[in-house]
Amino acid sequence: MLVVSVGGSPSLRSRSGVLLEHSRDWLQERGVEVVTFQVREFSAEDLLHARFDSPQVRHFNELVAQADGLLVATPVYKASFAGALKTLLDLLPERALEHKVVLPIATGGSIAHMLAVDYALKPVLSALKAQETLQGIFADDSQIAYGEGRTPAQLAPALEQRLLDSLETFHSALARRPKPVAPGVLNERLLSARWSI
Repeated sequence: MLVVSVGGSPSLRSRSGVLLEHSRDWLQERGVEVVTFQVREFSAEDLLHARFDSPQVRHFNELVAQADGLLVATPVYKASFAGALKTLLDLLPERALEHKVVLPIATGGSIAHMLAVDYALKPVLSALKAQETLQGIFADDSQIAYGEGRTPAQLAPALEQRLLDSLETFHSALARRPKPVAPGVLNERLLSARWSI
């Protein structure tokens, strides 16, 4: 299984990034390959000028096409998800998330921003034809403490449990996901099938 992890924060130090790291580690322990992209790693020119032919954008699109699922994490700014993340998602082709399971993750200053996942991020994922968009996780900033030095970041127990429950659901959804059949294989199966009337 392949999962693409997309971090929408422009900052190096990011609470949504902490949740992505925890998610990546949990999935990798279960044998899932996780490839991580951060919006800040893309050049501003590629994003702002919608350079679909950029090598980095093409690489991103290729891995999303191969992925079984996506983790999409974002900070919430002004009741919506990060603009840089929206710009990156706009560079995906139409129906890019077809046959994929998506787990949205968001962090914000207070629970007043919780609905940003449902009313801002999920409609964009739906427009990209995600096969299944899970309930998702919202964490307010007070639930995540940055680690200092070699000390890892700490999650509040309630948040950690919600994240683990969501990851279990995500992992199960990936495992039960029907594999698309290549058109050539499907044609061959139809032609070689025994039919009766």
